[in-house]
Amino acid sequence: MEKENELRVTDRRRVYLDDEGAERVSAESEQPNLKPSYVEELETRTKAAERQVLEVQARFDQLRQQLQRETDETRQRLNRSADERATAEKAQFIAALLPVMDDLTRAVNAASADTSRDAILEGIRSIATSFQAALTNAGVEPIESVGEPFDPELHEAVDTGVTGGEMDGKVIAEYSRGFRMGDRLLRPARVKVGRASEQAREATDYTN
Repeated sequence: MEKENELRVTDRRRVYLDDEGAERVSAESEQPNLKPSYVEELETRTKAAERQVLEVQARFDQLRQQLQRETDETRQRLNRSADERATAEKAQFIAALLPVMDDLTRAVNAASADTSRDAILEGIRSIATSFQAALTNAGVEPIESVGEPFDPELHEAVDTGVTGGEMDGKVIAEYSRGFRMGDRLLRPARVKVGRASEQAREATDYTN
Protein backbone atom coordinates (compact mmCIF):
# COMPACT_ATOMS: atom_id res chain seq x y z
CA MET A 1 0.00 0.00 0.00
CA GLU A 2 2.83 2.33 0.84
CA LYS A 3 4.40 1.73 -2.56
CA GLU A 4 1.24 2.74 -4.37
CA ASN A 5 1.03 6.06 -2.50
CA GLU A 6 4.71 6.83 -2.84
CA LEU A 7 5.36 10.06 -4.72
CA ARG A 8 7.72 9.53 -7.61
CA VAL A 9 10.13 12.44 -8.36
CA THR A 10 12.08 12.55 -11.55
CA ASP A 11 15.41 14.29 -11.23
CA ARG A 12 15.82 16.17 -14.51
CA ARG A 13 19.18 17.62 -13.51
CA ARG A 14 22.32 16.53 -15.27
CA VAL A 15 25.51 15.79 -13.41
CA TYR A 16 28.84 16.41 -15.12
CA LEU A 17 32.46 16.75 -14.17
CA ASP A 18 34.37 19.98 -14.52
CA ASP A 19 38.08 20.25 -15.47
CA GLU A 20 39.15 19.44 -11.91
CA GLY A 21 36.92 16.37 -11.65
CA ALA A 22 34.36 17.93 -9.30
CA GLU A 23 30.73 17.21 -9.90
CA ARG A 24 28.55 19.99 -11.32
CA VAL A 25 24.79 19.99 -11.57
CA SER A 26 23.03 21.73 -14.46
CA ALA A 27 19.36 22.19 -15.10
CA GLU A 28 18.33 20.28 -18.18
CA SER A 29 15.79 22.76 -19.23
CA GLU A 30 16.21 26.51 -19.41
CA GLN A 31 14.21 28.85 -17.26
CA PRO A 32 11.14 30.13 -19.07
CA ASN A 33 11.38 33.67 -20.52
CA LEU A 34 9.30 35.83 -18.24
CA LYS A 35 9.84 39.12 -20.14
CA PRO A 36 6.80 40.54 -21.96
CA SER A 37 7.13 40.81 -25.73
CA TYR A 38 7.06 44.61 -25.73
CA VAL A 39 10.05 44.69 -23.35
CA GLU A 40 12.01 42.48 -25.71
CA GLU A 41 11.06 44.73 -28.60
CA LEU A 42 12.22 47.81 -26.71
CA GLU A 43 15.52 46.14 -25.88
CA THR A 44 15.98 45.21 -29.54
CA ARG A 45 15.25 48.75 -30.65
CA THR A 46 17.61 50.13 -28.01
CA LYS A 47 20.44 47.90 -29.15
CA ALA A 48 19.77 48.87 -32.77
CA ALA A 49 19.80 52.56 -31.83
CA GLU A 50 23.09 52.11 -29.94
CA ARG A 51 24.65 50.43 -32.97
CA GLN A 52 23.42 53.28 -35.17
CA VAL A 53 24.90 55.87 -32.79
CA LEU A 54 28.23 54.06 -32.87
CA GLU A 55 28.16 53.97 -36.66
CA VAL A 56 27.34 57.69 -36.85
CA GLN A 57 30.10 58.51 -34.37
CA ALA A 58 32.59 56.45 -36.34
CA ARG A 59 31.57 58.22 -39.56
CA PHE A 60 31.83 61.59 -37.84
CA ASP A 61 35.34 60.79 -36.59
CA GLN A 62 36.32 59.69 -40.08
CA LEU A 63 35.02 62.91 -41.64
CA ARG A 64 36.71 65.01 -38.97
CA GLN A 65 40.05 63.34 -39.58
CA GLN A 66 39.64 63.80 -43.33
CA LEU A 67 38.78 67.50 -42.87
CA GLN A 68 41.80 67.95 -40.59
CA ARG A 69 44.07 66.37 -43.20
CA GLU A 70 42.66 68.59 -45.94
CA THR A 71 43.02 71.68 -43.73
CA ASP A 72 46.65 70.82 -42.95
CA GLU A 73 47.40 70.23 -46.63
CA THR A 74 45.77 73.54 -47.60
CA ARG A 75 47.73 75.39 -44.91
CA GLN A 76 50.96 73.83 -46.12
CA ARG A 77 50.20 74.82 -49.73
CA LEU A 78 49.44 78.39 -48.68
CA ASN A 79 52.63 78.56 -46.64
CA ARG A 80 54.67 77.24 -49.55
CA SER A 81 53.01 79.74 -51.89
CA ALA A 82 53.71 82.62 -49.50
CA ASP A 83 57.33 81.53 -49.11
CA GLU A 84 57.78 81.22 -52.85
CA ARG A 85 56.23 84.67 -53.40
CA ALA A 86 58.45 86.23 -50.73
CA THR A 87 61.52 84.58 -52.23
CA ALA A 88 60.60 85.81 -55.71
CA GLU A 89 60.09 89.38 -54.46
CA LYS A 90 63.38 89.27 -52.59
CA ALA A 91 65.19 87.98 -55.67
CA GLN A 92 63.60 90.72 -57.77
CA PHE A 93 64.73 93.41 -55.33
CA ILE A 94 68.27 92.05 -55.18
CA ALA A 95 68.40 91.91 -58.97
CA ALA A 96 67.45 95.60 -59.05
CA LEU A 97 70.38 96.37 -56.72
CA LEU A 98 72.98 94.62 -58.87
CA PRO A 99 73.42 97.64 -61.20
CA VAL A 100 74.09 99.74 -58.09
CA MET A 101 76.85 97.31 -57.16
CA ASP A 102 78.30 97.67 -60.66
CA ASP A 103 78.29 101.46 -60.33
CA LEU A 104 80.00 101.23 -56.95
CA THR A 105 82.70 99.01 -58.41
CA ARG A 106 83.28 101.45 -61.26
CA ALA A 107 83.44 104.35 -58.79
CA VAL A 108 86.08 102.56 -56.72
CA ASN A 109 88.12 101.77 -59.84
CA ALA A 110 87.82 105.37 -61.00
CA ALA A 111 89.03 106.70 -57.65
CA SER A 112 92.00 104.32 -57.75
CA ALA A 113 92.94 105.54 -61.23
CA ASP A 114 93.33 109.18 -60.14
CA THR A 115 90.12 110.21 -61.90
CA SER A 116 89.06 113.81 -61.39
CA ARG A 117 86.97 114.71 -58.38
CA ASP A 118 84.07 115.87 -60.52
CA ALA A 119 83.96 112.56 -62.39
CA ILE A 120 83.92 110.61 -59.12
CA LEU A 121 81.22 112.87 -57.72
CA GLU A 122 79.12 112.35 -60.82
CA GLY A 123 79.53 108.60 -60.49
CA ILE A 124 78.37 108.73 -56.87
CA ARG A 125 75.31 110.74 -57.88
CA SER A 126 74.54 108.10 -60.50
CA ILE A 127 74.79 105.38 -57.86
CA ALA A 128 72.43 107.26 -55.53
CA THR A 129 69.94 107.72 -58.38
CA SER A 130 70.07 104.01 -59.28
CA PHE A 131 69.62 103.00 -55.67
CA GLN A 132 66.67 105.36 -55.24
CA ALA A 133 65.07 103.94 -58.37
CA ALA A 134 65.44 100.39 -57.00
CA LEU A 135 63.76 101.43 -53.76
CA THR A 136 60.94 103.15 -55.62
CA ASN A 137 60.32 100.07 -57.78
CA ALA A 138 60.10 98.03 -54.57
CA GLY A 139 57.40 100.36 -53.23
CA VAL A 140 59.64 102.26 -50.82
CA GLU A 141 58.92 105.97 -50.43
CA PRO A 142 61.03 108.63 -48.67
CA ILE A 143 59.40 110.61 -45.87
CA GLU A 144 59.26 114.36 -46.44
CA SER A 145 60.66 116.13 -43.41
CA VAL A 146 62.19 119.60 -43.76
CA GLY A 147 59.51 122.27 -43.48
CA GLU A 148 56.89 119.76 -42.36
CA PRO A 149 55.26 119.78 -38.90
CA PHE A 150 57.02 117.38 -36.55
CA ASP A 151 55.19 114.04 -36.50
CA PRO A 152 56.37 111.58 -33.80
CA GLU A 153 55.04 108.70 -35.90
CA LEU A 154 57.31 109.64 -38.83
CA HIS A 155 60.13 111.67 -37.28
CA GLU A 156 62.66 111.07 -34.54
CA ALA A 157 63.71 114.37 -32.91
CA VAL A 158 67.42 114.23 -32.13
CA ASP A 159 67.97 117.99 -31.77
CA THR A 160 66.15 121.31 -31.49
CA GLY A 161 67.00 124.79 -32.69
CA VAL A 162 65.73 128.29 -32.04
CA THR A 163 63.66 129.58 -34.95
CA GLY A 164 61.10 132.18 -35.80
CA GLY A 165 57.51 131.68 -34.86
CA GLU A 166 56.53 130.37 -38.28
CA MET A 167 58.87 127.34 -37.92
CA ASP A 168 57.90 126.55 -34.35
CA GLY A 169 57.26 122.79 -34.06
CA LYS A 170 58.43 122.14 -37.62
CA VAL A 171 61.41 120.20 -38.94
CA ILE A 172 64.28 122.55 -39.77
CA ALA A 173 66.94 119.98 -40.65
CA GLU A 174 67.19 116.32 -41.57
CA TYR A 175 70.11 114.16 -40.42
CA SER A 176 68.96 110.90 -42.03
CA ARG A 177 66.02 110.30 -44.32
CA GLY A 178 63.13 108.14 -43.24
CA PHE A 179 61.36 105.61 -45.45
CA ARG A 180 58.05 103.80 -45.52
CA MET A 181 56.46 101.12 -47.66
CA GLY A 182 52.74 101.73 -47.99
CA ASP A 183 51.39 102.16 -44.48
CA ARG A 184 54.41 100.49 -42.87
CA LEU A 185 57.17 102.68 -41.47
CA LEU A 186 60.56 101.22 -42.35
CA ARG A 187 62.45 103.76 -40.29
CA PRO A 188 61.70 107.28 -39.02
CA ALA A 189 63.56 110.34 -40.25
CA ARG A 190 66.10 111.69 -37.76
CA VAL A 191 65.46 115.40 -37.64
CA LYS A 192 66.05 118.72 -35.91
CA VAL A 193 62.92 120.49 -34.69
CA GLY A 194 62.45 124.25 -34.48
CA ARG A 195 61.56 125.91 -31.18
CA ALA A 196 60.52 129.53 -31.31
CA SER A 197 61.25 131.87 -28.43
CA GLU A 198 58.37 133.23 -26.40
CA GLN A 199 58.68 136.61 -28.10
CA ALA A 200 58.62 134.98 -31.55
CA ARG A 201 55.52 132.98 -30.66
CA GLU A 202 53.74 136.08 -29.40
CA ALA A 203 54.70 138.00 -32.54
CA THR A 204 53.42 135.18 -34.74
CA ASP A 205 50.17 134.95 -32.78
CA TYR A 206 49.71 138.71 -33.06
CA THR A 207 50.34 138.64 -36.83
CA ASN A 208 47.88 135.81 -37.35
